[in-house]
Amino acid sequence: MKIGIAQINTTVGDLSGNSARILNAYNALVADGAELVLFPELAVCGYPPRDLLFKTRFVSDTEDALDAIAEKIGEVPAVIGFVQDRGPYLHGRPFYNAAAWCESGVVQAIGRKSLLPSYDVFDEERYFEPAEGPTVHIWKGLKIGLTICEDIWNSPLVPTSRRYCDDPVGVLAEQKIDLLLNLSASPWHEGKNEAREPLVQDAAERCACPAVYCNAIGGNDELIFDGGSIAALPDRGLIAGLAAFREENHIIDLDNPAGHISQYFNLKGNAATHDALVLGLRDYAHKSGFKKALIGLSGGIDSAVVCALATEAFGQDNVIGVALPSAISSRHSRDDAAALAKNLGIEYHEVDIAKTVASAEAALSPLFTGRAKDVTEENIQARARGLLLMAMSNKFAALLLTTGNKSEIAVGYCTLYGDMCGGLAVISDLPKMRVYALARYMNRGGEIIPVNTIDKAPSAELSPGQKDEDSLPPYPVLDGILRLYVEEGLSRAEIVEKGYDQATVDDIVRKVDLNEYKRKQAAPGLKTTPLAFGVGRRIPIVQKYVS
Repeated sequence: MKIGIAQINTTVGDLSGNSARILNAYNALVADGAELVLFPELAVCGYPPRDLLFKTRFVSDTEDALDAIAEKIGEVPAVIGFVQDRGPYLHGRPFYNAAAWCESGVVQAIGRKSLLPSYDVFDEERYFEPAEGPTVHIWKGLKIGLTICEDIWNSPLVPTSRRYCDDPVGVLAEQKIDLLLNLSASPWHEGKNEAREPLVQDAAERCACPAVYCNAIGGNDELIFDGGSIAALPDRGLIAGLAAFREENHIIDLDNPAGHISQYFNLKGNAATHDALVLGLRDYAHKSGFKKALIGLSGGIDSAVVCALATEAFGQDNVIGVALPSAISSRHSRDDAAALAKNLGIEYHEVDIAKTVASAEAALSPLFTGRAKDVTEENIQARARGLLLMAMSNKFAALLLTTGNKSEIAVGYCTLYGDMCGGLAVISDLPKMRVYALARYMNRGGEIIPVNTIDKAPSAELSPGQKDEDSLPPYPVLDGILRLYVEEGLSRAEIVEKGYDQATVDDIVRKVDLNEYKRKQAAPGLKTTPLAFGVGRRIPIVQKYVS
């Protein structure tokens, strides 16, 4: 059998646009000889629709869109993800996360998702009712098991599988199916592929039949879907791996599997992080209607990396870099910012903020008389930059990108309404040392990020001679503590047992807890780690627990 995998980039709520993508991919794959075409989870409405589902017409409009698609599906079946209204119901949630088997102009069968994730960024139990079990559809004498994303994740290979009592793959194995299909919208983070590949292969082995997994691709809000769709045979393992972070339609011949492994399949390390951030940034902007990007360039590593990513996502003619030096800004920082802009070939400006800062200080002087200068005056500089950058964003209809990294945002080493101003926090889930690694990766073919920017000691330059390590431990130490506390949830005592200094750990943990209010007001950020500051982390702002 020749199965067409339609790894398409959908937009949440764009029913007409998604429908067009579905039909275009279907027609192209059928023309190339596909005998069945598989689409991602919730392809009709995009994933995740979240509370759009509660709008009175959303689900019925989605079902109408599916019916219109089905009318244009010929004898070659298409299996398409959509939301199904349960209709009148007495208990449970109002909808199903479903897959429609469309053939010869109608929906001939519907499979429903059994396992509903409710952890990290997922909240499907808020909306969907679980199926009583996986669906088996008989087609041309073949028993085809329909599963949706999480349904194949209850496996001994997955440590978190213990959250489920049901095992859809096990049920399908007992029914001796001939083919396992999985429609997925599995968001990416570092290390995700290492879990997915063996999972699909394990499903094929357990069911003793081919397993075909079609994953979504594209950015929707904070989430980045990487594609990387897979086909596996029980006796041969992986026979197909589609591109990561790119749309791709491809036909897999299960009867004569010559194999297709894209050169972009299973990207790892800096290559994966780079492509993920470019895709996430491009889709966030373009799906929101922005064609230009604006970045405040400090001459530092963070703004340089964000600007380079933006240039790839938008194109050099659509990126504006602006240096906003104060009386304290060093000459080398201004030179580094200009050098970066020249390397990238982007529009570049310098806007001096000295007069703006002086005006604000003069206005506040009568109120501040007799009080020593402190962080207040430093933050006036950052907020002056925020004021001017937001004005330029308005005037030029350009998306202002914030440049804070995860390490700084974690401990509050950022200024609310200052350098935190903007519409998207591109690297807010990258620890500082990962930012350096990404910069070096981006320079692999020649200097893009100025070498001086990478080599010099990081500084906010809000006071004379200031260095980040005046207020923070060295970044390798800081990143290690933050990983253990924020991502792994360890207590202070457990972190100290890992070899870190008690006083340093106490200070960092205190700063993380105190600055939750800042993170709640931050721009949305692109998720790249297993636990980001975003919808997957829900810590109260007002709380007294000390771990």
